[in-house]
Amino acid sequence: MHRGIQVFNRTPADTARSWLLDCCVSHIWAERLVAHRPFPDTDALLAAADEASYDLLPAQRAAALAAERPHGPHPAGVPAAALTALGAAHAAYESRFGRVFVICLDDHRPDEHLDQTLAGLRGRLGNDPDEERVVAADELRRVARGRLARLVARIGAEEPDETPQGPGKAENSREFPDSGPTDSPYVPV
Repeated sequence: MHRGIQVFNRTPADTARSWLLDCCVSHIWAERLVAHRPFPDTDALLAAADEASYDLLPAQRAAALAAERPHGPHPAGVPAAALTALGAAHAAYESRFGRVFVICLDDHRPDEHLDQTLAGLRGRLGNDPDEERVVAADELRRVARGRLARLVARIGAEEPDETPQGPGKAENSREFPDSGPTDSPYVPV
């Protein structure tokens, strides 16, 4: 069994719940995962996280989406025109759907994030509100899954006698959730 899942399984419930809320701000989602411990491996935890995401009621999903924050500063060297286009697309999305744009970029290299975000924004602006709720919920599920996988990997890599602090405590913050480790491949925007 991977050390990270062992740490996650034996961590006090309040600490595990706090870690999970840094992955997805849904108390029901976090409670469900804490209640189903111990998990035999990380894949089982990720499958349970997916299932818990799918089982959220529309109002619970909307609350979790509402808790997402726009991403932090962009890397140096991004052309001003691209930032202007991104800002305009964000404003149009928020005006149309009433929430921030969430996209999972786990499958893309960091140098592709801006282009993928702009393409996602432009493409999803054409969705009707019901269709976009489904797409946004799936993106949120994927973002939470990526955060959770990185959490388990990180807590497994910490020193045995060190108390894991969880994401959002040391190198990451909810204010700018994508401003964590440089290898963080998601961007809720």
